Amino acid sequence: MEAGRVPSPGISHHIERTLVNKAELVSAISKRADVPASTVDSVLAGLQDELVDAITRGEKVAVSGLLTVERTQRSARTGRNPQTGESIDIPAANTVKVTAGSNLKKAASNVPV
Repeated sequence: MEAGRVPSPGISHHIERTLVNKAELVSAISKRADVPASTVDSVLAGLQDELVDAITRGEKVAVSGLLTVERTQRSARTGRNPQTGESIDIPAANTVKVTAGSNLKKAASNVPV
């Protein structure tokens, strides 16, 4: 941790995280659903395409219990260059907001801290 930085209360900075990549996810879903990996890969590709199209159209996508994905707007604001302290204008931008659904929230809360 950098000098002068204090950890936030209740947050462990030594959590070991693992990453599940797309191939591992496809394999796990394939086994769980007892369908070919190629089918799962096609479904994930279709999901990605549909999410991108929905965000482009400004639509909100909700998969009940899992997640909600929507496009949001960030207003223009004035920022500060951390190296020089100079004020900079940051333009308005569109961004994507992903909100965990109830099943994800429940799964996270059931993991010991």
